[in-house]
Amino acid sequence: MARSLEPVQPSILRPSAWLWSEKADVLAGNKTMEKERNNDNVLGIVLAGGRGERLFPLTNDRAKPAVPFGGKYRIIDFVLSNFVNSGIRRIYVLTQFKSQSLIDHLEAGWRLSDLLQDRFVKAVPAQMRTGDGWYSGTADAVYQNKHLIERDKPDLVAVFSADHIYRMNVAQMIAEHRAKQAEVTVAALPVRAEDATGRLGVIQIDRDWRIIGFDEKPSEPQRIPSEAEYALGSMGNYLFNSRVLCDALSGGTGPTPASQDFGGDVIPTLLKTTKVFAYDFRKNRIPITSRSEEPSYWRDVGTLSAYYEANMDLRSVAPSFNLYNQSWPIRTVAYDNPPAKFVFDESGRRGESVNSIVGEGTIISGSLVRGSVVGRNVRINSYSLIEDSIIMDRVEIGRSCRIRRAIIDKHNVIPAGTEIGANVAKDRERYFVSDDNIVVVQRGGLSVSGSTLVPDMTRPYLAEL
Repeated sequence: MARSLEPVQPSILRPSAWLWSEKADVLAGNKTMEKERNNDNVLGIVLAGGRGERLFPLTNDRAKPAVPFGGKYRIIDFVLSNFVNSGIRRIYVLTQFKSQSLIDHLEAGWRLSDLLQDRFVKAVPAQMRTGDGWYSGTADAVYQNKHLIERDKPDLVAVFSADHIYRMNVAQMIAEHRAKQAEVTVAALPVRAEDATGRLGVIQIDRDWRIIGFDEKPSEPQRIPSEAEYALGSMGNYLFNSRVLCDALSGGTGPTPASQDFGGDVIPTLLKTTKVFAYDFRKNRIPITSRSEEPSYWRDVGTLSAYYEANMDLRSVAPSFNLYNQSWPIRTVAYDNPPAKFVFDESGRRGESVNSIVGEGTIISGSLVRGSVVGRNVRINSYSLIEDSIIMDRVEIGRSCRIRRAIIDKHNVIPAGTEIGANVAKDRERYFVSDDNIVVVQRGGLSVSGSTLVPDMTRPYLAEL
């Protein structure tokens, strides 16, 4: 089974004693946190234009940052929440491929400018402002929108990816950037070298954490000295002095055809003339963490396996990532849905959910949901068993279904008596099945007798469906 990419704690790079501690954060109180969050002159740019091909078929109809997560959120909500919680409230989201779902989500849930015009989250579609081509890389995406930086005139520009699940107090990264008088800072953490291979930028540093080498997605990552199993990976989150960024992107004509990405081209070039430091993400702390939470939790959910595993962790009694930690809330669209409901209480027909997350408006009617993540407005009819699965919004599951280790995308109707996850060979004939046998039913894509079924959520629902 493919393993999700997780940070590790090799001894050579353990944070020093002076680093932020959970206890110190709590004792410091609101004044310290508010001071950290005073980042009015920092502009946030979120790179949200990737295809997300390794997450197919979940990205068949949407961009990767718009993929639902945790029964309530979209992947992009995590980077946006980190920005807003850190006091960065001028944010441009650069979109490109299959962006309509993402733009709709931003319009519905992230309209900061309704009350304050200098606080905003704005989607910026690819517009071919600098030529006839779409974005050809991360640096090119920012270059084609450099006029936004020049218009807003920030001191610092935070260029972050929209592809990951994590909490981060960006204010602490900004504070270290300023304290070191850095011109560029790259967020980094140690990962297993096999996980970084072909997936992450790999960083080499000196004793002061100044970057002396940067290889983008190498086939053989350079290992951390004395820790042969690990490499120092880039998180794809960059902090630039505004002038340095604009100068690096411009050069008179903008990036050359060979200089389209930050990790592959811009950062390695800047190492020759610019003070570029790495920021150790493991020392980053939010105000309060629960006992079970992993302090430096960060997951690249770029594959179906990693996405599935990150969702499954949420159902735990003591999850590594706690959605219920209100000291650093994850924000999203607020829907006017009723509470979830569980109906029927008789032998063999009891509506219940165990070790699961169940979204608003969902009705579980005489069925058992175990170890699963269920989204909004889902209808599960009697005598069904749902185990170790992700059920997205507005799915209707008929009577006497057996579903295990599956991802069912939005707007599907699963007919009565359907079995998914019991016979992989049979599942492959009808659905998409990953290399480690996770069955995926595409969005609105369950065909019966040649027709595609979509649940009618406009009709009134009784307790029994």
